[in-house]
Amino acid sequence: MAGSGFNFGRGAGGDGKAARTPLQRVLYWGAVLAVWGLIFLVVFFAVFARDLPDTSTLYNVDRQPSITYLDRNGALIAVRGSQQAPPADLEALPDYVPAAFIAIEDRRFYYHPGFDPIGMSRAIAANMRAGRVVQGGSTLTQQLAKNLFLSPDQNLKRKVQELMLAVWLEMKFSKEEILALYLNRVYFGAGAYGIEAASQRYFDKGAKDLTVGEAALLAGLLKAPSRYSPVSESERAAARATVVLDEMVEAGVITPEQRAEAVTAPVRVSRTLATQHAQYFVDWLDKQIRELVGEPTEDMIVETTLDLTLQTQAERAVRRILDRDESRGVQQAALVALDGEGRVRAMIGGASYADSQFNRAVDARRQAGSAFKPFVYLTALESGYTPETRVNDAPIRIGNWSPRNYTNDFRGEMPLSQAVAQSINTVAAGLADQVGRDNVARTARRLGVTSRIGLEPAMALGAVEVSPLEMAQAYDAFANGGKRVQAHGITRIRTPQGRVIYQRSSRAGSPVQAITNPFLYYQNQMLRGVMTSGTGRSAAIAGRDLAGKTGTTSDYKDAWFVGYTGGFVTAVWVGKDDNTPMRGVTGGSSPAAIWKAFMQAALPRLDAPDIPAGPPMPEGWRPPDPVENLLGQIGDLFGDSPPAEDDFPPAAGEAPDREPAPRRDDTPVVRPTQPQPEQPRRDEPGPRPEPAPPERKPEPLFF
Repeated sequence: MAGSGFNFGRGAGGDGKAARTPLQRVLYWGAVLAVWGLIFLVVFFAVFARDLPDTSTLYNVDRQPSITYLDRNGALIAVRGSQQAPPADLEALPDYVPAAFIAIEDRRFYYHPGFDPIGMSRAIAANMRAGRVVQGGSTLTQQLAKNLFLSPDQNLKRKVQELMLAVWLEMKFSKEEILALYLNRVYFGAGAYGIEAASQRYFDKGAKDLTVGEAALLAGLLKAPSRYSPVSESERAAARATVVLDEMVEAGVITPEQRAEAVTAPVRVSRTLATQHAQYFVDWLDKQIRELVGEPTEDMIVETTLDLTLQTQAERAVRRILDRDESRGVQQAALVALDGEGRVRAMIGGASYADSQFNRAVDARRQAGSAFKPFVYLTALESGYTPETRVNDAPIRIGNWSPRNYTNDFRGEMPLSQAVAQSINTVAAGLADQVGRDNVARTARRLGVTSRIGLEPAMALGAVEVSPLEMAQAYDAFANGGKRVQAHGITRIRTPQGRVIYQRSSRAGSPVQAITNPFLYYQNQMLRGVMTSGTGRSAAIAGRDLAGKTGTTSDYKDAWFVGYTGGFVTAVWVGKDDNTPMRGVTGGSSPAAIWKAFMQAALPRLDAPDIPAGPPMPEGWRPPDPVENLLGQIGDLFGDSPPAEDDFPPAAGEAPDREPAPRRDDTPVVRPTQPQPEQPRRDEPGPRPEPAPPERKPEPLFF
């Protein structure tokens, strides 16, 4: 048996193995690699396909409910959330509209099976040369698959699933159907999904009416909707649209002549989106809506108190003065206008919503300066003072603090009305100390100031941080007959079908009488004097019954003007976000200029009455002589044309507020004397005697 049997592994040549040719070896190993590659691909795609999304949701639209904001006259202010218009008919669109998207997003759209190996290779090469991602290789079909089914996560799994879904879409739909799906579902920014919604949102027109330039601008948005927004990034959006036009010419979609015409023809964005300052108002309402009705689960329409015409006038006034006074360091501004019921008619929260969404009208807390003094004066009036009461502008020390005036001098004895008009710091500080700073804080609280009010002596001069909304709310009591109001911006919330979700009750936040007479009468008379002969004289408007108060803080960090007429109040603040000083900007300069420019434009529309007298006077009361003439005489006593506040140099070591007092070189020197209380005659009513300092109670740390 030896020598018989099977020789496994042996062959001719004594080694048991038949020699293979090079070709056979290539074929053999190629087959082996192919088998293993097929096994790998099957396993690979099985793993990634295991949790592919359900494609039956292809026609489902998953979006956040939209909230449409209307002004008091029904004009559109803004739309927040997702806006989904009816799908655009691809055949109804001009040929250049879908062609613009193909030219910039996927030139080989009609020639690939869902993914483009040539485009991928080109993108990889470009990215390697640049050392970073500068070009994408995704096809239009891949983008549609991602938008419809996948998350935006950048990882291998998502990319593989995107390829698989793109091939599936190409097998299931025609190229025209894929293109229609893409145009009707892609996100264009500003809450608009689909080309019809985008066309309406940006241009107030249907997609079938888009021009070549508008189509190029929308196609350019897709790369980065916020980065190329025609609202906030107009120059960048225009440059991107030019790139799209160049691609359209190269692809033969339009002629060079059409490109030239599109470049020269202006593309106008809708006025609703262009009015970006109203977005501060919308932001303010957004949180309130969720508090009123919860998280939106359906589309809603919010009817607001805003007046878009007044809002536009406010924007123009702010923009013009900011541009004018930029060299003086005026960088930011805020404005709030309320009617006598507390309804917000206009709101500006900053110089540019596109640059900063921080709402300075509502959320900023800045020192009020002398704009806070009316709460001191009202408290003094309610404690027995009148506009005729003699007060003394003289050196005063309260603890370790000694306030100074803007002019760094003292004017001696004067009526209280004159001290108010000329914003005398020593008088305000002394009054607050006498009547009680805790009582002043209570007065401010009663009228609508909600921020913390410290009780340090400097609070009398406005060392209190408040918002413009609070100041407008508090001053509204002076403008509407003495009633405390609650500032608000929503009147009704309903569905597009008309079902009311929320209706502001006539009793909700209804005004309550916060100031009685004669104190309201005295207060308005004195604040009128600020406009006729005091620090707010630059804001006066001929033929209008106006009153108000300026405010300027230490080192010119904040400047205010809060003024009003019958049933309408506007508060204006200017300054810098970093709280650094401006250059000599006072309440009587930039803020007063904004206030006057806005009110001059707004008053004809408002048809506002004179400042109302308020509740009935006490029985037997009559205006004390000469209150009616005193305010007009102040200007005669101290010169018919007092210089502006910023004509006076700041004094070193100034107190927190530094309002100027107009003066003349020949003003007689009045020696400081202790003010004496005035006694009314027994046979007729008159001013109440000046009270002794009230008994002081332990002061809380803050109000």
